[in-house]
Amino acid sequence: MSTSHHEPAAAPADDQARERDAQRNAVVELVRTAPVAEELAERFAAAGHRLYLVGGSVRDALLGRLGTDLDFTTDARPEQVRVLLDDWAETVWDTGIQFGTLGAYRHGTTVEVTTFRADTYDRVTRNPEVAFGDTIEGDLLRRDFTVNAMAIELPKRAFVDLHGGMADLVARRLDTPATPQESFADDPLRMLRAARFVSQLGFTPAPRVVDAMREMAGELLRITPERIQAELSKLLCGRHPREGVELLVDTGLAEHVLPELPAMKLEIDEHHQHKDVYRHSLVVLDQAIDLERAEDPDGEPDLVLRLAALLHDIGKPDTRRFEPGGGVSFHHHEVVGAKMTRKRLRALRYSKDVINDVSGLVYLHLRFHGYGEGQWTDSAVRRYVNDAGHLLSQLHKLVRADCTTRNRRKAAALQRSYDDLEARIARIAAEEDLAKVRPDLDGNEIMRLLGVDPGPVVGKAWKHLKDLRLDRGPMDHDEAVAELFRWAREQGIDVPEDR
Repeated sequence: MSTSHHEPAAAPADDQARERDAQRNAVVELVRTAPVAEELAERFAAAGHRLYLVGGSVRDALLGRLGTDLDFTTDARPEQVRVLLDDWAETVWDTGIQFGTLGAYRHGTTVEVTTFRADTYDRVTRNPEVAFGDTIEGDLLRRDFTVNAMAIELPKRAFVDLHGGMADLVARRLDTPATPQESFADDPLRMLRAARFVSQLGFTPAPRVVDAMREMAGELLRITPERIQAELSKLLCGRHPREGVELLVDTGLAEHVLPELPAMKLEIDEHHQHKDVYRHSLVVLDQAIDLERAEDPDGEPDLVLRLAALLHDIGKPDTRRFEPGGGVSFHHHEVVGAKMTRKRLRALRYSKDVINDVSGLVYLHLRFHGYGEGQWTDSAVRRYVNDAGHLLSQLHKLVRADCTTRNRRKAAALQRSYDDLEARIARIAAEEDLAKVRPDLDGNEIMRLLGVDPGPVVGKAWKHLKDLRLDRGPMDHDEAVAELFRWAREQGIDVPEDR
């Protein structure tokens, strides 16, 4: 790898003062929240080795958000590191030892210690030829971004910043230690990491980083779907996911991650004006997150809701029709969109549960619009709840977020209608256990009453009774038995004559 790197411009005096303050604060934060770091450093120093807090741990300490997972780098080789950790930590693991990394746990803190690296890349895969280095300078140069290429030498508490990472942190700028082209050629996943850091940290990528992402988007073909999925999920669960998504689309990376997103940039012309579906989807994402945070400000980000908000209209380009008189229709776009969602998430190797939940929300997101002025029967409300199942709370948020009209009167009317639907759901739920709608007879009783063995007949009878339960609400036992026998006779099944 070339040593050409990001040369920080001279910072104005007030910026330099802010940087010095941030450095001091980072060290104070480190000592306050991670006393085990000092302990560990003293062990390494006593053995004649150097130890540095490095990468994201330094960045997060500077941002005042240092957690209990700490990353270190050292000149000690892996077997030497193991000896130093073994009688100090409560637990030690070596699953990353082939990359020079050992992990340990002590007093509630997890540490990873990696020997200095001086890797080379074949630029065909993203896998490095692992080579151990001898200097902190070489180790920092190979890192992805300048804000992740700073270190604190312990126990000296000396700050190491060779690539202007502090200045970039103060400016909330994302840049690379080497040229972006070199960095991304070594590991194209770094382009997705750039978009993820934009989302998580609210940083702005340097123009040369954006240019390189645009030039090299096709290099993502070297990355496995599982790696892409992991970065996409972290991006969507960040504080500013819209900005991360926009960077993916603007640079062309989305063509290799979620090609359905840029496809939603439907043209708008003077004869067929309608919402830009892509921009609408970004607004829905923002509004869904607002609703998610309003319900539980300290809760974990809801990946399923965020994916559904982003993808709920991906069926529109394939279903768009220009109608006589200048209108535009997207009939059944929720059905097409649910299939497209399932196919894309499967290609990205999401879990079966995530695939089912996200595609389920996409499929259901238009159902509410049949509610109109509240003329749904109680049966229709029960079916809405039943079809949503465990997704009901997320469906509520998605449907509300999907209202992006600038017409305040129309928006208020939609929200009132949904308020009314939620109130009706609550009323019926208070009278019936809507979360567990079941037929009034279970499978065992159906078999006993009809004198049949387990098989398709039992399933069909159960479904018939469940449909009746949704239509009518709870039935008493005798009424349910009578309905079962009535259905059985229609199917040609013999039932006791006294019924």
